[in-house]
Amino acid sequence: MNYCDKIHYSHLTASAADFPAMIDDLLSRMPKKGTVLRLVLFGVPVSGEEYVAQRRMLRTKVRAFFGDCEPAFSYVLQPVLNASLVMEVHSYLPDADERVFYRQYENLPYVLVENESGRFLFASGFQGDEAYKDMEQRSVEAFRQLKGVLDKESFLVGNIVRQWNYIEQITGYDETGQHYQSFNNVRTAFYAGNDWSKGYPAATGIGMSRGGVLIDVDAAMLYTPDAFVTPIDNKLQVAAHAYSEQVLEEARQKKTTPKFERAKSMTFHGRRLVYISGTAAIRGEESLKGVGLERQLQITMENIAQLIDDARLMMLRVYLKNESDYDEAKRGIESYGLNIPVSFLQAGVCREELLIEIEGIAMK
Repeated sequence: MNYCDKIHYSHLTASAADFPAMIDDLLSRMPKKGTVLRLVLFGVPVSGEEYVAQRRMLRTKVRAFFGDCEPAFSYVLQPVLNASLVMEVHSYLPDADERVFYRQYENLPYVLVENESGRFLFASGFQGDEAYKDMEQRSVEAFRQLKGVLDKESFLVGNIVRQWNYIEQITGYDETGQHYQSFNNVRTAFYAGNDWSKGYPAATGIGMSRGGVLIDVDAAMLYTPDAFVTPIDNKLQVAAHAYSEQVLEEARQKKTTPKFERAKSMTFHGRRLVYISGTAAIRGEESLKGVGLERQLQITMENIAQLIDDARLMMLRVYLKNESDYDEAKRGIESYGLNIPVSFLQAGVCREELLIEIEGIAMK
């Protein structure tokens, strides 16, 4: 069976209850077939102490539920606009000759899949939080943890195919500069010296209410000629890594560009899995300003259509800057008749003028 038929993405929503009860409810509805690779929990803002306690409780419950088959997981403080909590589940149906390994690094669980096509890493929860004084230091710590796993499993930084970057108060500032720009400067340094001839990862850089910097990644080392990765550009947009300084903020007198591709695909025997990066209403390198939510959503979906061509959308995350835009955004997404899992989340977007950002997965 093709890799594209074996990887699955779903999400589970919880009705209002206390946090432990909602986690138990979500875990009780895990997929019955295959192996769970990653859990991503999205939840309401809480204090720093509550977040740490809930994250610890989540880890305890996940470990008790899965035992020696503990998946990667992360807990993102982004309010869910269509439920109390949502848990995104990435799962896989391995063939008999495939190998699945559950491992840990500094108490962070991650999963490896090995088959004739290559080695695949699913890792989450690399986090620099309030223990580090500013966003630059928090970014350095998160990338340090990521590098530790890559080195342990003999992956190169250039093997990262998809990266999710959650940044507390993304357009806020501290003494080192704008949060997102501080993160981008650290990412640029982390990526330096690696082979990016096959393109940077697909990526999302999105805000969260608390938690510093949190990074999840999918990485792949592919072995056979019919298994390969391809960067995907959008002819309607300037590549993010080629932005001019005019659209960048500043941190420590630096303005490095966001290092990601608009999308990236993995192809196996002629079939493609497409990772769609965080996509917004940007044409060229300029945001569409003052046009309202409906128009920004339309332009965003047009940009996504350019990226996936005739591939079929499998899931979407819709990030909204303003909770008040939820009903309009939901109607707009429903008008496309997609019939796929969609999570609606409130989160700061990387430019103040942008009201919506969308990411997703597609297959062909």
